[in-house]
Amino acid sequence: MNQVVFLCVLSMLSQLGAPLLAPFRAVMEMVSGESRIFSGESVRLICSVPDIHRSSWNYMWFRGSEQLPQHGQHLILWNMKVEESGKYYCEGVRDTQVGNIKTLQSLPLEINVDGGWVILRVPPILSLVGDTLTVMCRVRGTPPLHEVILYRDAVEVMRRNDLNPYFSLTNLTLKEQGMYSCRASWDIHRRTHSVISADASVQVSEVLSLPVLEIVADNNLIPVNKIKLICHLQYNTHAPAPPIHYYFYKNNNRLGTATSENYDLVERTPGQYSCRAKVPELGISRWSEQETFGQVRGPEIMLHPSLRPRMPWSLVPLISSQQTSRPPAAHPSVHQSTQTPAFFQPTEVSIQTSSPPPKPSQPAPSTLLPTVQSLTQTPAPINISEELSDDTSAESSGDSAESDDMP
Repeated sequence: MNQVVFLCVLSMLSQLGAPLLAPFRAVMEMVSGESRIFSGESVRLICSVPDIHRSSWNYMWFRGSEQLPQHGQHLILWNMKVEESGKYYCEGVRDTQVGNIKTLQSLPLEINVDGGWVILRVPPILSLVGDTLTVMCRVRGTPPLHEVILYRDAVEVMRRNDLNPYFSLTNLTLKEQGMYSCRASWDIHRRTHSVISADASVQVSEVLSLPVLEIVADNNLIPVNKIKLICHLQYNTHAPAPPIHYYFYKNNNRLGTATSENYDLVERTPGQYSCRAKVPELGISRWSEQETFGQVRGPEIMLHPSLRPRMPWSLVPLISSQQTSRPPAAHPSVHQSTQTPAFFQPTEVSIQTSSPPPKPSQPAPSTLLPTVQSLTQTPAPINISEELSDDTSAESSGDSAESDDMP
């Protein structure tokens, strides 16, 4: 039935002159060869169509915007020349009663043909922080080498004085990304040859990017008594990817249990909101910055009448609405208050400090005279013992009670 409906839609589109496109994309793979080769070498590509009906497809091949004369499922590029470098694509096409149907073009595969003597071979897979990256300084004709040097951004990184052309970069960090090249030296007929390769890019990515919290309060999209918290991040890992857990917080107090979704609906109340992403199997956890929702006000601290100044004070800074202490080390710092300074009369002076409160393990420093008293209610201390114990154990050993929150 679905196939009949699909053909009817295609028939209507063909009558309107619209292109007939199948609802899937062709897939191209490299069967033999490499994406960076010497001139004179060959590459073999294959194109396939993920059609569950196993229809009979023909194929079209492209280099850039140029269509190639080959039409089979395989594309064999013999004895390649430097000018044949470029991005290659393929497309599936088949004839039907309503005309030719084409698939979406495959993702591109770039092939670089080098006419020189040395190539730095970099694996095509994604490099992540903590991985080991192995590169090869490949020489045309494989002569006996006596020295190989690896460079990053034109600065020497490693040097080998043997026949081994491989270099391993262990425990990658973001500092290791850059443009790499290598220089190989060998002797032939009592003459020394020393040639440097073209640059090859090495990109290193974090497994978890820094999360960014979005607060959605559109009454047309969600209930009027709710707000939607969305934790945006980029998750890079090798397959199979371990599950990622999301946590949401208000004033550093966790809202509910962990979830596999990157959003949550919570009560619409003012406060400082944040989110945390965690991959328990990898022992990785990252926090977002805090975002303020609504108008947040905190208690004031008043001076004792005996300490009132004779002259009026002005432009005294205000403290942030919540005295919060963030969980340890790996968490981003709390936003500072952006409230507008207030003017005070000489009869009653209110002083508030913008310094963050001490952590529970530290005594509070004395910043006012012993006669200073609070004339308003003292704010209740924030219970962060659960977060501290959870984060400490999670970051050090990778085991956390929060992982049990997942359904």
